[in-house]
Amino acid sequence: MTSWITAEAAQALLGVKLQTLYAYTSRGLIANRPDAEDPRRSLYAADDIDRLTVRKMRGRRASVAHEAMNFGEPVMASAITTITGGRLYYRGRDAAALSDTMTLEGVARLLWSCEDDDPFAGLNPHPLRAAGPDSRTRAFVLLAQRASTDAAISGRSDRALRREAASLMSDLVDAACGQTGAGPLHDRLARAWRVEGAKVDAIRRALVLTADHELNASTFAARVTASTGATLAAGALAGLAALSGPLHGGMTAQVSAFIAEARRAADPRGAAMQRLAQGLNVPGFGHPLYPDRDPRAEAIARAVRYSDEIKAIQTACESVTGAHANLDFALVGMSRTLGLPSDAPFVLFTIGRAAGWIAHMLEQRASGAGIIRPRARYVGPTPDGAGQVVLSNAAE
Repeated sequence: MTSWITAEAAQALLGVKLQTLYAYTSRGLIANRPDAEDPRRSLYAADDIDRLTVRKMRGRRASVAHEAMNFGEPVMASAITTITGGRLYYRGRDAAALSDTMTLEGVARLLWSCEDDDPFAGLNPHPLRAAGPDSRTRAFVLLAQRASTDAAISGRSDRALRREAASLMSDLVDAACGQTGAGPLHDRLARAWRVEGAKVDAIRRALVLTADHELNASTFAARVTASTGATLAAGALAGLAALSGPLHGGMTAQVSAFIAEARRAADPRGAAMQRLAQGLNVPGFGHPLYPDRDPRAEAIARAVRYSDEIKAIQTACESVTGAHANLDFALVGMSRTLGLPSDAPFVLFTIGRAAGWIAHMLEQRASGAGIIRPRARYVGPTPDGAGQVVLSNAAE
């Protein structure tokens, strides 16, 4: 049986002014009736008010979730990576400092909490598993193949999973290179790209700096996949799919296109201003998590010493936009300066970030948190058969 409450009580429950309560009534959201003890006053259906209160709370939570998912508040606990004070840290250690000496394998062992275990030791190269016309295609093929044949992550030891993760990273490098190989991952890329000396060390540094970046889109995709108990390769495939988008790792292609455009015009400042005049961003500059400078881009620029042309483009764009170069620009600037293949920026991003995807998948499994399953806030048509709102005939 419906219970009825006063306007004052209804306002208190809803947290609204009297005019808003009247509006809800006129829209048929809250039924009302005259008070038998005082016909000049109205009473309001408590059930309708309870229903509206729940809707409002869901709306507030959805708003908070929306803001949190877009460079906002943290949404899950992780001990892997943090960004604080304009710096990037892998398990509490400054990533830029690590890039001075550490290999990607070393960073992977750190991110995977390997301690004395070295899952990369003694790995035997597999026959090349993936065919395709370019590195990106071969990477997708390799991960899809392994996703369908590897064992799921549930019920396996940490040591076995780390060993499989190292094997997956090795196969991914082979796919990118289009040939099998042995030795440090950065050396294998350098041999495939036919570079030597300081250029090899630049590749090593870039891989370290791309290894993880907290809960970005591709990492979240990998964690969601891992939460279902799927294979490590399946999670990496989900990560690669997200990374390929033009707003994530695919941004390097936009940076490359802009640099080519600026070179053709021989006027990088004018090219940047033209994009802004068209309502477009200048790709490769600024980052929401680094209001000052992207430390990854700074570390690469210090080590590589860009060509005069790349430096001129960077200076012009920073002057026009007021934002500093980010990792996307650094990967492209480095690749062009060193004469690496045109797809090298995306390849470096993919192989480096795979170490982070795996770290997050292992952490997700260890958390025992179960499947990641957020709820959607439904805003579509009223479902058939839903309860009808009682309309009031009483005038206020």
